[in-house]
Amino acid sequence: MEALPPSLLGLTTYLLSKTGKAARGRLAARLAADGLRMWHMAVLAALADFGPHAQRDLSARLGIDPSDVVKVLDELSAPGFVDRARDPADRRRVTATITAGGRRELTRLTREARAIQDELLAPLDAAERDQLHALLTRILVQQLLSGSGASR
Repeated sequence: MEALPPSLLGLTTYLLSKTGKAARGRLAARLAADGLRMWHMAVLAALADFGPHAQRDLSARLGIDPSDVVKVLDELSAPGFVDRARDPADRRRVTATITAGGRRELTRLTREARAIQDELLAPLDAAERDQLHALLTRILVQQLLSGSGASR
């Protein structure tokens, strides 16, 4: 920390940025070892948490470009993590559903993410971790409500 300017270390936004970059980098590296990206985990989580989604709705929920959602779903369909079906009432509408294999994969990915989280938050005790989580959640909710936060 001595190499960093104290004026930067005094900015919480700088600390959040550096910590977030480290966390994202570690998780991305762990996912990449399995040929996956953050969007794969996000799509599986959304489908597991909210149920089947039309591709367009999934795009809006996660803030992913519609063409990127198609690619991510293609990549998740290949190993059988998601199923896609055309809506009989509107053949243009394609709905994605997580499979049992996708749920198992999401469970595995969540374990990986939690392991990285434990490494990153090792300097904090359980109460401090809970407090940090609560504070970050408040900030994120406010950002989403104000429309200035990304859903990624």
